[in-house]
Amino acid sequence: MFSDNKLTKLLNIKYPIIQGGMAGVSESILASAVSNAGGLGVIGSGFAQASWLEGEIKKTKTLTDKPFGVNLLMQNPKVVDLVKVIINQKVQVVFTGGGNPLPIMSRLRQSGVKIIPVVPCVRLAAKMEQSGVDAVVVEGLESGGHIGESTTMCLVPQAKQAVKSIPIIAAGGICDGQTFAAALVLGADGAQVGTRFLAAIECQISESYKKAVINATDENIVVVARFTGHPVRMIKNKFVESMRQLEENNPFPGEIKSERFVGNKGGVNADLSALLCGTCAGGIRKIVPCAEIIEEMINDAKRLLGSSAKLMK
Repeated sequence: MFSDNKLTKLLNIKYPIIQGGMAGVSESILASAVSNAGGLGVIGSGFAQASWLEGEIKKTKTLTDKPFGVNLLMQNPKVVDLVKVIINQKVQVVFTGGGNPLPIMSRLRQSGVKIIPVVPCVRLAAKMEQSGVDAVVVEGLESGGHIGESTTMCLVPQAKQAVKSIPIIAAGGICDGQTFAAALVLGADGAQVGTRFLAAIECQISESYKKAVINATDENIVVVARFTGHPVRMIKNKFVESMRQLEENNPFPGEIKSERFVGNKGGVNADLSALLCGTCAGGIRKIVPCAEIIEEMINDAKRLLGSSAKLMK
C-alpha cells in the first residue's frame, strides 16, 4: 500500500516510519528490530566516539539485512571522524541534528549517502531543501529531549507549503495509528517516532525508565532548562525538581553542567535521572516488540484512512 510513497522509495523500506536516533538509547538491537519490522532503524551517535559507532554499525549488519541509518549530532567535536566511519561502513542514510550539517554534506553526498536533517522550523526546512538534502524531518515541540517552538500540527502543513521537491517526515507526538494518520493527512510523507520505541522490548534503557514512560501522564511530562536557550522535555521526577529549584536561583546557563543530563543507561536510579520523553507518552500503556508497535500503527492508520491517497503517495 506504500509502494508509491516517496519516502519508502527513497529509503527502500516497507513502511514510512523512521525510528528516532535518540542518543544514549538507539543502538544496534533497537535499530535492527525496527528495520526488520519494515521501518528504518537509526543508530543515535550523540557524543560517541568513532570506535563505538563503528562497532554498533557492524553489530546492526549482523542483525538485519535491511537498510538502517545513523543520526549525527553536529555538536559532537568528533563528527568528522564519525562521517569517515559512516562512509567506510557504507551506511545508506544519515540524519543530522543539533547544528548546521552543511560542512559535512559534500563528503556524504560524494559517497552516495542520503542526507536527512532534523529541523524545528519551516525556514530551516526550506533552506535544507535548497542545500540539496534528500528529505527533511520537521520536528514539533511535542517531542522528547531538546525542543523547538512550533507544534507538529502547525509545523507540518506549513513545511509542506514551503518544501516542494523532497519528502517531509513529521516528528513530535507521533506514537500510534491515529497520530501517524494525522501526520499523513497534514501533508507528511512519513513519520519519525522516538518516544514510542522507548517502550519497546528491544530498547536498551532500564526497566525503570520504561515503566516511567508507560506510567507517565500528560501532566507529568514537563520542560526544564528554558533559561539556557536549550529547553528539554522529560518526565517529572526528583531530578526535574532539583533542576527547577536551580532555575529559581536564576543561574547563568554556563553554571549548569551538561553531565547532569545523563541517566538513560541501566542500573541508574530513574528518579534521579533525566528521563527524556515526548508528550505522547501519556497515551503509551504497554511494552511490546518493535514489530508489534509498527504493525499496530500501520493497521490502525489504514483503518482510519482507508484507501486515501495519503497512504499511497
